[in-house]
Amino acid sequence: MEVLHVNHLVRHATLRQLQILVTVAQAGGYTRAADVLHLTQPTISMQLKKLADTVGEPLFERVGKRLHLTAVGERVLRAAEDILDRLGQLGDELDELQGQVKGRLRIAVVTTATAFIPRLLGIFLQRYPEVTPSLTVVNRARALRRLQDNEDDLVVMGQVPESMDLEAHAFLDNVLVMVAAADHPLAGRKGISLERIAREPFLVREAGSGTQQAVNRLFANRGLTPNYAMELGGAEAIKHALMAGLGVSVLSVNNVELELQAGRLAVLDVEGFPLKRAWYVVHPRGKHLSRVSRTFLDFLVREARALVDTGTEVLGNGGAIWGGERGGA
Repeated sequence: MEVLHVNHLVRHATLRQLQILVTVAQAGGYTRAADVLHLTQPTISMQLKKLADTVGEPLFERVGKRLHLTAVGERVLRAAEDILDRLGQLGDELDELQGQVKGRLRIAVVTTATAFIPRLLGIFLQRYPEVTPSLTVVNRARALRRLQDNEDDLVVMGQVPESMDLEAHAFLDNVLVMVAAADHPLAGRKGISLERIAREPFLVREAGSGTQQAVNRLFANRGLTPNYAMELGGAEAIKHALMAGLGVSVLSVNNVELELQAGRLAVLDVEGFPLKRAWYVVHPRGKHLSRVSRTFLDFLVREARALVDTGTEVLGNGGAIWGGERGGA
């Protein structure tokens, strides 16, 4: 009976219905899905009803005002996602056989990389306008889960986990600096010790942040524990808290260029800083990269340094000591 049911589904379900199902599930309702697909709500409703009739079970149910997938709907959704994803891969493979740089490009980036990745992606798309990008911004923990689940073509992060079997390509300097409000009492001082900075209220990223791990190691190597005062979810939240005078923090210089130039934040001249690290573009080892993915990876490795200011000018203009002769980490 199950074979007959599957055959019946194959004969009567359409790819358009599967696409509508996936879009409604992702959008959380008919209205937003209709906007995404440029269809009317009645069309969405009718096509899902036909799919449900083909399956023989309801796919959605309403609980209060919210739309939820039924157990059957969840299984049909997973199958629909697999089918549509494989068709997308097939399109990429056909484009590759024709030698064209076109098709999908799925990238995930940690939040701090949003200071430069959109600009680089924009330049790439000017060269290859037939590429269809998908850019997902996540914290480090979510980036690692996406890598594990192979959800993206490429992932951009600042620290590569040793516990995962990945190929990692450094493509840009990631300079970490100690930052505070421009009128902070330590702003303008020379040679601030780590012991002194450890007494200041310290604003930190969420647990697991690559930046925070680097800071923890630096202080731990000196037997110090910073005065962690507040945990915030991203660089933007930390910058606003710094400008409000709530403490000090460590951020990538890429994330504070505008605030430094505007005189709202200052780089503190702290022992051991700047920390010179790197940005990496990574993917699971052995993963097949499409022509689009390989082209974007090569673009980052070969050209990102020339296209993105890594902070030398900003630090110089801000009066801070550049860490060329000082101890980095």
